[in-house]
Amino acid sequence: MLDHRQLGRELEIFHPHPLVGAGLPIWLPNGAAVRYAIEGYLREVERLAGYQHVYSPPIAKQEMYERSGHLANFADDMFPPMVDPDGGEAMMLRPSLCPHHAMVYQAKGRSYRELPLRIGEFGGQYRAERSGVLSGLSRVRSIWLNDGHVFCAPEQASDELSAVLADIDKAHRALGFRAEAFRLSLRGDLGGAGKYVGAPAEWDRAEKLLRDVLVAAGVPFYEKSGEAAFYGPKIDIQIRDVAGREMSLATIQVDFAQPERFGLEYVDAGGARRRPLMLHRSIGGGMERLVGHLLEVHQGALPAWYAPVQLVVAPVAEAQDDAARRLADAALRLGLRAQVSHDGSLGLRIREAIGKKVPYVAVIGAREAADDEVSLRLRGGAQLPAMRSAEALGFIAKEAAVPQA
Repeated sequence: MLDHRQLGRELEIFHPHPLVGAGLPIWLPNGAAVRYAIEGYLREVERLAGYQHVYSPPIAKQEMYERSGHLANFADDMFPPMVDPDGGEAMMLRPSLCPHHAMVYQAKGRSYRELPLRIGEFGGQYRAERSGVLSGLSRVRSIWLNDGHVFCAPEQASDELSAVLADIDKAHRALGFRAEAFRLSLRGDLGGAGKYVGAPAEWDRAEKLLRDVLVAAGVPFYEKSGEAAFYGPKIDIQIRDVAGREMSLATIQVDFAQPERFGLEYVDAGGARRRPLMLHRSIGGGMERLVGHLLEVHQGALPAWYAPVQLVVAPVAEAQDDAARRLADAALRLGLRAQVSHDGSLGLRIREAIGKKVPYVAVIGAREAADDEVSLRLRGGAQLPAMRSAEALGFIAKEAAVPQA
């Protein structure tokens, strides 16, 4: 089986360039198309689950990461501070989005009636990974994360976590893969030098909460000490690459610490101020690792709904160019990703489309152009009888439709 680096090169998904830097892949048009389709689907899953999407900047004052605990507990994975051009406080690239989402919560006073508050974002985060561990899309320094945080009353946490597990399962099925394993990542020695924040009793509650949710869902899992985040335990959804290496993709985390550090509150039904629980969750994980994994799972033949090019139109001769362009334009208006292939013999163009794993190739010869028909070839090798152009586009649009969220 080919790994995603070779597939990504052959299918023109991403391009690493030394002038940009290691671990900073450039997404080429094909890769951007894949991401756009997947991100749109995941946003819809989240929207229907009650998430409100935001945008937040990829940098913040150093003070915010001191407050969140990242600077004390995660500094080795962060890029160094940048000088403020006005001579003010140092700024830092964010290693995660959670402090920014805590600021979203803090934007106004909150009532128990607003909880659970679900916030989602596709945002950039940056990790100072050592060059020796960087690898294609699976280990990078710039991560575009499908992130989200749920702020809830403690008694709401179990239902929220169960709903996230269900969303993860649904989305991964739609993308065409299943998790390799579920890992309950626990704290190690709490006596370690500042590795974990928060009281031991809160860690016990959080670990039990996650364990009970996994058991109730009937999900097989294993436990691993020392793999928790510094602010709380987590469920890591594990995948395996073609070389057999296991790595984390999606995640669900329970955090008692940051709501306290940022002074997050809500007013309960009795008028008292209470502290919300913060649940970190990601359905798709980082887009880099997700797309790399999908390339390997499908060996480049991505499902039609997120294939970078869904339809190639191949006119037999120059006389059919206008008919080919009309068909491609009609496909574009239907929301399909279509291209016209002109250069080389018809056989060469069909072979190139097959090599690029394009799901559908529409051949238009003199007879098809005269009758407003096309001859469709499917990625698997089948060839359909000639059909009207509108019928062919309707067939492709149905087959390539985004799954219902």
